[in-house]
Amino acid sequence: MEIVQQTGTQVVQAGALALQSGSGNVAPSNGEYLTFRLGQEEYGIDILKVQEIRSYEQPTRIANAPDFIKGVVNLRGVIVPIVDLRLKLGCATAEYNSFTVVIVLNVKNRVVGAVVDSVSDVLELNREAIRPAPELSASAVNTSFIMGIGAVSERMLILIDIEGLMSSADMGLMDSIAG
Repeated sequence: MEIVQQTGTQVVQAGALALQSGSGNVAPSNGEYLTFRLGQEEYGIDILKVQEIRSYEQPTRIANAPDFIKGVVNLRGVIVPIVDLRLKLGCATAEYNSFTVVIVLNVKNRVVGAVVDSVSDVLELNREAIRPAPELSASAVNTSFIMGIGAVSERMLILIDIEGLMSSADMGLMDSIAG
């Protein structure tokens, strides 16, 4: 596997198998992914869903919201719900420090903030560099939001369907009839 530096992003080329997931997930295509860390794991989301990256600021709490919904912030006149992905995805701890950031996303024409430990970089992944998501029992682990695993040198990058995750019914952020 070789990594070639190209205009500020890394291009990954590999001779791997194309993604064929039996879990019904949409196979990711060539594209750029914003990478970020949650605990010790590294994740990637479609860069086209990212509106901006901001430093973490304490949101205004909303009563009776689930733990992973930290509250709302006013972003240039738009009230944005803030979701802590560390809590949503079951990370052991969620520390707030100088590296903690909010990735502001545009999901189904709705602005949502996602708290992560840190943002790493933007990677361009060829389809061949993406492996299928592991097939696990749905009762044990919900893998429906994992599009695949990106292989980048020695790194494993979990590719998340951020639109599917943020618009899932348990998040309560989107209308159930929104499409």
